[in-house]
Amino acid sequence: MKTLLVITALLGALGVGLGAFGAHGLENKISEAQISVWNTAVKYQMIHVVVLLVLLLNSDYTFKLPAVLFIVGIVLFSGSLYLLSVKDLLHLGDFAKILGPITPIGGLSFIAGWILLAVRFLKL
Repeated sequence: MKTLLVITALLGALGVGLGAFGAHGLENKISEAQISVWNTAVKYQMIHVVVLLVLLLNSDYTFKLPAVLFIVGIVLFSGSLYLLSVKDLLHLGDFAKILGPITPIGGLSFIAGWILLAVRFLKL
């Protein structure tokens, strides 16, 4: 659990930093549509960081798998959206083509985490 808490705290710090970078560092460098995608990534990351903290600080190992699924979701969903937002700045070329299919896998990981959480809540 300690490792998951450390990862969660780092993902929270990263989310704040990436949010600030999107607002200040990417201004006038990428389109408004790309900024919107960036902001969606930040929003989903931070929402799930808060949920992770609540789960991990108020539970035992019952909620470990949903927590891991949320972390995977942050990495795949938010991570791919960050990269898609700046693909032209980073000159990602053909690599950017694989990012589109990764985003929904991250979304499915979020959904699976929430469903598993509901199942765990039913057992309380």
